[in-house]
Amino acid sequence: MDTDVKRRRLQLFEQLCRDRGIPATVQRRAILEAVLGLTTHPTADAVFSEVSRRIPGVSRTTVYRTLDALFAMGLIAKASHAGSAVRYDPNTSAHHHLVCRNCDAVIDVIDERLDHVPVPDTSLVGFVVTDHQVQFRGLCKNCRTKEDEP
Repeated sequence: MDTDVKRRRLQLFEQLCRDRGIPATVQRRAILEAVLGLTTHPTADAVFSEVSRRIPGVSRTTVYRTLDALFAMGLIAKASHAGSAVRYDPNTSAHHHLVCRNCDAVIDVIDERLDHVPVPDTSLVGFVVTDHQVQFRGLCKNCRTKEDEP
């Protein structure tokens, strides 16, 4: 994520905190900065590890609660897949993912054709689809390289 986008997202964070009467604490800001700076769709534990280097006294609970709050504010997204911990994504625009079945790496895929996948009729089960993401599972470049090694 480029510096301008990060700066705007941090400004939006501060504005949303003011609007909602939520303190824009150093910890909250550091947690958002960590998610925006990590390109790996980090887990909460990875964010905790990153933030605790900068703020040694930060608690794991603070990180988990702040990630939930940042998600609720629309500042970050969640990228989840079966059998894995929730991953946090700084990219909140429509996009899709490649998921490595070996190391659980999550890689963004932006392809307009995937944005237009037809949504099935779910009226019989009473389900209303409000969003969708396409996910492809396979092996990332690093895992494929490791499999090719003797």
